[in-house]
Amino acid sequence: MSIEVVEKQPPAAGESLNRYILDANVLLYEPDCIFAYPDAHVIIPISVIEEIDHFKREFNEIGRNARLMAQILDKIRMRGSLTEGIKLENGGLLSVFIVEERTVQLPAFINLNKSSNKVLAATLLIHQKYPQQTILVTNDINLRVRVSALGIKVVAYEEQLPNFEKFYAGIVTRKISEKEFDTLLESEALKVASGTYHANQSVLLQGSTSQRKRISRYRMESGKLILIDHFPDGVWGIKARNMEQEIALDLLMDDSIHIVILAGKAGTGKTLLALAVALELMLSTNQYQKILVSRPIFPMGRDMGYLPGDIEKKMEPWMQPIFDNLEFLSTNHSSPGSKTGGYQRLLDMGLVELEPLTYIRGRSIPHRFMIVDEAQNLTPHELKTIVTRVGAGTKLVLTGDPYQIDNPYVDTATNGLSHVIEKFQNYSLSGHVNLIHGVRSKLAELASNVL
Repeated sequence: MSIEVVEKQPPAAGESLNRYILDANVLLYEPDCIFAYPDAHVIIPISVIEEIDHFKREFNEIGRNARLMAQILDKIRMRGSLTEGIKLENGGLLSVFIVEERTVQLPAFINLNKSSNKVLAATLLIHQKYPQQTILVTNDINLRVRVSALGIKVVAYEEQLPNFEKFYAGIVTRKISEKEFDTLLESEALKVASGTYHANQSVLLQGSTSQRKRISRYRMESGKLILIDHFPDGVWGIKARNMEQEIALDLLMDDSIHIVILAGKAGTGKTLLALAVALELMLSTNQYQKILVSRPIFPMGRDMGYLPGDIEKKMEPWMQPIFDNLEFLSTNHSSPGSKTGGYQRLLDMGLVELEPLTYIRGRSIPHRFMIVDEAQNLTPHELKTIVTRVGAGTKLVLTGDPYQIDNPYVDTATNGLSHVIEKFQNYSLSGHVNLIHGVRSKLAELASNVL
């Protein structure tokens, strides 16, 4: 079988340019990936464009990205010939690889009617011409194995994304001199060089020669580390049980922070802290009119099928973890639960709303304390849709565990929660902390660490 590639005018930079061949699954995941390779030649096989075209009518994230990819290519083609190559603003070159006729010998068992094998054949042809510079970018594991077996460089697009192990944690430890520590205790602030920390990053300050420790938070506006607010009596009966929870309460209670991201494994208190602060700020200080809570609908294991009743009834099984936390806060002997009369009364009075994320597009949500639980199951686009619904006077809290994902279309690095953590770290409207200590029970903590 033979195929000829059309590359009428090699890029001006010469033979040394790396040539990245993008598979359809990469473009459907991130249409802007064609701009991720500056000073390189990005090649899209024509079969990939044909494959993407099959998804453009789907009413989901993949369909949206297929349509967006077509719009991007249509805009770029206006500047020249895609077969000859069009210069991109990042210094790279974009071209479409056109298969015209059969000119390469492939094993008989390779069926070129399969889209993945068309990409394999195209990659092999380019590799024959540029053996050191050809790199296939695909998220198809089996295709990566086959291409690698042919001696061709191949990578997954996720491999070029941030590893969650290195993601911004929101906390850092710093040792300071005893003189600086005295200044900190005296003025409750410490001036630091601009750009030393991220906005609202928490810093555990330790004395250089003593055992003194204090938790501070970097305020970008003043360029100072300010000691965080402690709540010795707790918030709505809930007291912080570790340093990360103290930081979480400080971020949640600060009305200058409009979005708080609480990440951490199961049982670290993410949802409970968010709901406790929500009740405190709504019922004690009247800062918010209502609490709005939502969760993505992804079953663990096999789905039970359709659920009867109206939206509220259908949402009840998915919202049961929220009800459990509200019930605990309402019956906890140390909380002001008598003001609420139980969580059911809050629901009946409309003070707590359950919002299906399916119908959130087009809404504007003002003066709410909004909690999106299990946000790691959302795609970056879905989470962007939610964040852009936030109206004046609303605080948004995202909670989730990037290692506990039920959505088959995202992973640790590509889910919406991880995306927001990375994108918002330099903005003073945002605060983030990773909760690492389980507080649910000794058994739950053991299971999280061992199983």
